[in-house]
Parts: sequence; C-alpha cells; structure tokens
Amino acid sequence: MLIRCWGSRGSIPVSGGEYLKYGGDTTCLEIRTLSGDIIIVDAGTGIRRLGNELIKEGRYQYNFLLTHGHWDHLMGFPYFKPLFLEHPEIRMHRGPFHKKFMESMFSKVMAPPNFPVRYSDLKARIVYEEGNPEKFQIGSATVIPIQISHPNTGKGYKFIDGDGKIFVFLTDNELGFVHPGGLPAAAYHEFCRDADLLIHDAEYTPREYKLLIEWGHSSYEDVLDLAFQSGVKKLGLFHLNQERTDDEVDELVEACRKIIEQRGHKLACFAVGQDMTFAL
Repeated sequence: MLIRCWGSRGSIPVSGGEYLKYGGDTTCLEIRTLSGDIIIVDAGTGIRRLGNELIKEGRYQYNFLLTHGHWDHLMGFPYFKPLFLEHPEIRMHRGPFHKKFMESMFSKVMAPPNFPVRYSDLKARIVYEEGNPEKFQIGSATVIPIQISHPNTGKGYKFIDGDGKIFVFLTDNELGFVHPGGLPAAAYHEFCRDADLLIHDAEYTPREYKLLIEWGHSSYEDVLDLAFQSGVKKLGLFHLNQERTDDEVDELVEACRKIIEQRGHKLACFAVGQDMTFAL
C-alpha cells in the first residue's frame, strides 16, 4: 500500500514562506493498493494537484471516500480536472453514509452562485456504490469505517491491504470529548490496534486544547496516548492548524518526541506534510 498526502492543513488553505515545508493545501489523501486501485480520501484543495498528476500518468479510474462534509474537505472538488473529461470513471463509495449524502454535498459545492459549472454537467462517469456500514472491499483492500467524534459527525477509515498491512486515517476526531454520534477514546484505541501507520488529527497543543475543547480536534498528548495504547508503529500528526508555521509544527513534533522518549516507547512520530509518501 502506498499513501500520499496532497494536503494536510486544517480549516482553510494557507500560503506564504512560513508554510513551505508542510504546505498549505487542505485534506486530500491518495492510496494505491496492491491490486493497483486508486483510492482518494476527501476533496480539500490538495485534490487539484492530485488531479493534474493523475492525468499526466494517464490514470482515469478512481475510488472516492469522504470523511465528512465540512468545507475544507470539499472545497477542492470543482478543481479536480478529471471531472471535466469524458473518459474518467469515479466510483463514489457511499460506505457508511446515508443515501444521497455524497451527491448532496458535491452538488451544493457546485450549485449557483458557488460555481459556474453545475454538478449535473460534469463529463466524467460518476458511479455511486452502495457501501456497507461495517466494511467493504476496494480491490485488494478491506475498508472499515468508524464514527468520528466531531461536530456534525463523520467517518474515519481503516485500510487493510492484501498483505495484511494496516493504515488508519482519523482526521477531525476529538479524543477528549464525545460529540453526538462519536465514540469514547477506548473505541478508537481498539480500532487502531497494531496499525502500521496511523494518521490522526493533532491540531492543538495541550494548552490550546483547554481553550478549544468541543471544537472537534485533538491535543497531541491525547493522540500520543492513543498511539501508545494501540501499539501503532508510526504516527502522523494531521490537520495542521492554519496559523501554525513550519517552525511551530517542528516544535510540536519535538515536544511529542520528548514524551515518547520519556515513556520509553519507540514510536516513530512526525507531522504529515503535503507530498509526503508512505510505503507500507
């Protein structure tokens, strides 16, 4: 399994010299499975560059998953160039979401006066797959959804490829507070058990989190605790705050690594930046 990040910034895209290392695009991940399937998770602004790359490679079949319907996870959708070509086929996996949820989200993004091209006028073949709320298959990968603890709810995902490698993606998940529809921290501990790679929302420092509890994002201390208890091998800190510069992200990572050392763990911990690639 190959995972590439096309955007890891939270809430709103940013730009400038202080954001060069980790990038400014909002959430979009690309996963390539052993069977050669391409899975795209979320349509933040990073999906624009992904679309350009896929066209350059001549790849025109994709599977798409959505974590939730907040703006920063949808705003790049109209700029995904394969949508405007006739030969791409995009399989939208409703998975655990109710019928018409994804259609509704994407059509609203492109509804007048938000965008000059209507969703109904897109040229690509878009197929909506009925999913299973517990698990479903995309090629060689088994996909297992879980409720996230976040305002308006949403889903996280576990991907288990044919060779047994496990990748868990939990963005916009607040471990310190249970939102309606969310789960207690213990449920996420079990969900992440023995993952080869966990990418989790770690937007806040502990001090920030005290002021922003119930906003739907986690403190890095809570995320480290999740990783320790779950026995994950690698931890990627995600949903980087829009105000946090490269230097400040590096400081956050260093604080995490000190805690890891103090507790005698060997967990590999880093902040996830755009264009980072992980091979499992």
